[in-house]
Amino acid sequence: MERVEQAGADYERIRNELADSFDEEFEVAMDEDRLDRMFDAMADDPDRQSLERGVYFRELFRLQRELVRLQDWVQAEGLKVVVLFEGRDSAGKGGAIKRITQRLNPRVCRVVALPAPSERERSQWYFQRYVPHLPAAGEIVLFDRSWYNRAGVERVMGFCNEAEVEEFFRSVPDFERMLVRSGIVLIKYWFSITDEEQSFRFHMRIHDPLKQWKLSPMDVESRRRWEDYTRAKEAMLERTHIAEAPWWVVEAVDKKKARLNCIRHFLDQIPYGDVEKPTVTLPDRVRHPDYIRHPVPTDMIVPDRY
Repeated sequence: MERVEQAGADYERIRNELADSFDEEFEVAMDEDRLDRMFDAMADDPDRQSLERGVYFRELFRLQRELVRLQDWVQAEGLKVVVLFEGRDSAGKGGAIKRITQRLNPRVCRVVALPAPSERERSQWYFQRYVPHLPAAGEIVLFDRSWYNRAGVERVMGFCNEAEVEEFFRSVPDFERMLVRSGIVLIKYWFSITDEEQSFRFHMRIHDPLKQWKLSPMDVESRRRWEDYTRAKEAMLERTHIAEAPWWVVEAVDKKKARLNCIRHFLDQIPYGDVEKPTVTLPDRVRHPDYIRHPVPTDMIVPDRY
C-alpha cells in the first residue's frame, strides 16, 4: 500500500513538473483580462490545482507590471543596477531571471551569462572579464552566475588553487565596495535547494528530451560533490557578506514561490515611482494614389501547416 501511495505521489510531482515547464509559454500568451475570464469559466471546476496555478499567474503578472515601472524609473533617473544570481545547478536561477526579464526592454535590462574563460582571460586580472558588462546609466544587468564562480565551481572542480581562492576572498569585498561607491546598486541572491530536490530535478532533466541539454557533464559531477559545494558555499557567504553588498538567500525548493519572493524582494531594494510619459498618438498613414503593393512570390511563403 505504501508503495502505491509513493508511486502516486511521485506521479503527481512529475505531472506538476512537466506542467511547470510549459508555464512560460502560457505566461507569454495570456494577459490579465484573459486570465480573469479563464478563472470565471473554471469557478466550478473541482480541480483546485488549476486555481493555485492561477494565483501564481495573477501575482506574477502583478509583479511584472511593477518591474516595468521600476525599469522606467531606472531609465529616467539614470540608475545603474547589478543583480547577481548564484546557486547550485538546477536551483532555479534561470527561471527567476526569465520571469524578471520577460516583459522588460532588453535595451534596459540585459542578462550576462559568460562562458568558461579563454586562455587570454585566465591570464588577466580575475575581475577584468566582468567589468565590460557592468551597466551604464539607466541600465539593469542580471548576472546568471558571476565572479563568484571562483568561490564555487572553480574551487570545487579544481580550476583554481587555494591561493587564488584566498586572493579572491581578500579582493572581492573591496571590488564590490568600489562598485557601490561608483553609484552601482549591487544585489546578490543565492538560490538554495535541498539535496533531494536537486536529485529530483536532475532526474527530470535526464528523462525530458526538452531539458536534456541543460544537464552538462559538469552538472553531473556536481551531484557527486554535493558536500564540497556546501562547504564552498558556506565559506563564500561567510567571507563575502558585507554591509555594502549583503547576500540574500532565496528558498527555492518551490520554484514558483522562489520566483515571486525574489521579484518582490528585488522591487523592495530600489525605491521607485511613476514616470510621466508623453501621450502617444498614432498618426494617420500617408497614402499615395500611385502606391501599389506587389504580391509576394508564392515560393517565398512559409507553408501554412497549422
